[in-house]
Amino acid sequence: MFVAFVSYPILYALFLATDRSAYTRVIADPIYARTLWNTFLFIVIGVMLKMLLALGLSSFFVLPGRAIRIIAALFILPWAVPHIPSILSIRWMLNSEWGMINNLLFQMFGIDGPAWLTNPSFGMASIITVHIWKYLPFWTMILVAARLGIPKELYESARIDGAGSMQQFRYVTFPAIANVFLTSTMLTTIWSLGDFNSIYLLTGGGPMERTNTLATMGIRYAFRHADFQAGIVTLMSALPILVPLVIVLTRRLRRNADA
Repeated sequence: MFVAFVSYPILYALFLATDRSAYTRVIADPIYARTLWNTFLFIVIGVMLKMLLALGLSSFFVLPGRAIRIIAALFILPWAVPHIPSILSIRWMLNSEWGMINNLLFQMFGIDGPAWLTNPSFGMASIITVHIWKYLPFWTMILVAARLGIPKELYESARIDGAGSMQQFRYVTFPAIANVFLTSTMLTTIWSLGDFNSIYLLTGGGPMERTNTLATMGIRYAFRHADFQAGIVTLMSALPILVPLVIVLTRRLRRNADA
């Protein structure tokens, strides 16, 4: 049973990915270069902003107080809500004709908002923003949990030595959570590469294929054009992005563990 439903599809996909002509066919596609660039932007900007914001917000959510806990419960809702309903609700809010965002812009400032999802100039930025909104709470709470595990004695010793808030973060907080931060960065990069639902539900890869990533382009080949080999090859082309990152972060984790 395991071989039939797990091993065979993986081995068959690897077999299809060995055909060089499939790579030539995919690379020759006019939208492939744009798709690679979109994937690069989606990963670099999305992951970088997501993790930096999570790191900063974790400083707020570790503060004591009932109000902080209430805000944290509300903050995590975007991640806790099922994926499809939450993305579809955002799609409705960003609709250029009857969406809530443009309606608020008109009522408050008297301006007509842009076509967030159908304008090539705003499509990718909107997708990255929604992706961050959806997954930022999860990674923030991961870092909050890591920070709560830091012994308070370390901060007391740092304050006695005259360390300010920034020095405490630099010499106490970040070294203590560095492994968690790097592991989270590696995992969110892998998951972001495979984020098909957000992009497909928001724009479907449009307008004019301008918001395709490798995930959506691979599915487009496999199911819209019934070319499963090209779809697998497209997804496999993410490995040159993924493998070096995993190697670098793994080495950094080992170095931190040995220190």
